[in-house]
Amino acid sequence: MTDGDRLSLLGVYLTEPVYDVLAEELYEDAGVVDLETYFDPGEPELPADDPGGAATDALLATVTGEFAVLYERADFAAAEAAPPDGFVLTHLAARPGRVADARELFEAAATIQRTDLRTVHTAVLAAHLGVEPVR
Repeated sequence: MTDGDRLSLLGVYLTEPVYDVLAEELYEDAGVVDLETYFDPGEPELPADDPGGAATDALLATVTGEFAVLYERADFAAAEAAPPDGFVLTHLAARPGRVADARELFEAAATIQRTDLRTVHTAVLAAHLGVEPVR
């Protein structure tokens, strides 16, 4: 498969409130019934025409394209206050170049914030989804 006809997986850590809103959005947009099992981390690639993959690719396109704005709106302190066991590992699919861009942006933000990736994943995606990082 070429870069244009396959998707790669990106693992992100999200608090339950952020995960729940994301799962609901993906159910409405692409019919993803169970986000937890939809993407198999044992299969690192999937076809680009997969509906759930297309939806998460579009999501990551928006997040990477608007990263600076989302970074400014992100509540890193609230995300950092989540208990260590309060995060869910979630897999998203996107074009390989987009996955690489997202990883780079998340890692840079973690370095700037002097925090871990789960805090950054949660805070930025919470800002994108319009949800509080913790209940």
